[in-house]
Amino acid sequence: MTEPTTSETTRTALRVENATLIDGTGAAPIADAVVIVDEGTITYAGPAATAPPASGDTFTGRVIDAGGRTVLPGFFDCHTHLAYAHASPPGRRGELDPVLVTFDTATRMRQTLDAGITTARDLGGLATGYRTAVETGRIEGPRLHTAVRIISHTGGHADVRLPDGTDLSGGEMSELADTEDEARLAVRKVLRAGADLVKICATGGMGSPYDQPDDEGLLEEEIRAVVDECRRHGGKPVAAHAQGNAGILNAIRGGVTSIEHGYGLDDRALEMAGERDVFVVPTLSTVYAGINKATMEHYHYEKKVRWSGITKENISRAIEQGARIALGTDAAVCPHGQNLMELSYLVDLGMAPMDAIVAGTRTAAELLGVADRLGTLAPGRVADLVVCEGDPLADIGVLGDPANVVCVVQDGHVRKDTKGLLPSATPAGGRP
Repeated sequence: MTEPTTSETTRTALRVENATLIDGTGAAPIADAVVIVDEGTITYAGPAATAPPASGDTFTGRVIDAGGRTVLPGFFDCHTHLAYAHASPPGRRGELDPVLVTFDTATRMRQTLDAGITTARDLGGLATGYRTAVETGRIEGPRLHTAVRIISHTGGHADVRLPDGTDLSGGEMSELADTEDEARLAVRKVLRAGADLVKICATGGMGSPYDQPDDEGLLEEEIRAVVDECRRHGGKPVAAHAQGNAGILNAIRGGVTSIEHGYGLDDRALEMAGERDVFVVPTLSTVYAGINKATMEHYHYEKKVRWSGITKENISRAIEQGARIALGTDAAVCPHGQNLMELSYLVDLGMAPMDAIVAGTRTAAELLGVADRLGTLAPGRVADLVVCEGDPLADIGVLGDPANVVCVVQDGHVRKDTKGLLPSATPAGGRP
C-alpha cells in the first residue's frame, strides 16, 4: 500500500529554514529563522545567523524549506465536540450506527489536525478511546484532553433525555446531578470513564430547548462540591459552560478553572476572574459562524440572534481589560476544520493579531497544564509546529483557511505537507 503524500509516520530529525518565526510567546517575529527538531523535541528556534550548521556531522536529518512562509507553534482548540457533526444536535447521536459515528469522528479529527490544531480539548461526547487511538498511533488527529460527559442538573443545558427517560445521545453526553452528593458522584463517574477534566453547566444555553442562557445551572454549592471532588482526585481542572452572568459568577466563586463562552461577562465577573486567575474561552465562532436559520431549531436561532450583540460587546470589553483568554471554537456548533477562524473573530473584537496567536498557543497550553511542553517554539519543547502562507500579523485571516496551513508537524511527525516542503530525497548533510 502506498503511503499518503501528506503524512509521514516515521519521526525523523527536521530542520525548518527560510522561515519567519512566530514563537507563541508574544515576542516579535524573527525573519530568516531556523527551527531544528531532534527526536520530536525542538533543539533550536531562532535566527539563521546563530543556528547550528546544516552540513557535516552536526545535522543528518531532513530539511523543510519554508520558502519565506511563517512558522508558528501547533495551535490548540480548547472547546470542541468532535463526536458530533456540525449542525447535528446531540439527540441524533443515538439514532446512528456507532461504527459510523467512530469513522465520522475520526474524519473530523483529521480535519481539525489539518487546520493546524495539534492539541484539542473536547468538552462533551468524546470517549477516551479516541485519545488513546491518537496516543498509540492508530489514527491521526490532535492530541486530546476529553471531559467525556457533561455534568448538568435535570432539565439543564446538557439534559438530552426525553420525558420517558430515553437518552437521545446514546448515553454519551451527560451526567445528571441535582444535589451536592450527586454532583460528587457524577464527578466520580466521569473520572472513572477516564476524563482528563470535568465539564459542568453553570447556566442554560442556546441549543437547549427548555432554558435560557441567563438561567442558572448547578448551584454554587454544587459547583464547589465538583471542584473539591476534582481536587481530591489529582486536581483535575473544571470547565464551566457559563453564558449568563449570574451563573458565571457562581462558577468563578465555586472555583472553576475556565469559563466557557462567557457571553454575559460583566465588569464584576471580569474582575473576579482576574483575581482568581480564571481563563475565559469565548467560542466566538458560535456567534460569527454558528448562526444559520435554515439549519437551526427556531428557539436556538432566536436565542443566538438575541445574544449576538451582547456577546460581542462583552467579549470586546474582556479583551480590552486583559482577561486571560484561550482559544476555543465549540466546533460542532460551528463547522469543524475551520478552527483558526476564531483568531479573526478575536481580532475583530479588538485583540491584536499577536495576542490572538498567543491565545491559541501559549495561553491555551497554560489552560491545559502543558505549557512546559507545548504552545511555544523553544528548545526543549515538543515539536508541534505549523507553516502557513502569508503573514498572519498583517492578515490574521490567512490562518483561518486550512488551505493556507501547508505543513503541520506534531510531536516531530510531519502530518501534513501539501506543498511538498519536505523532500523525500537526501538528508540535509548530503544535499546537492
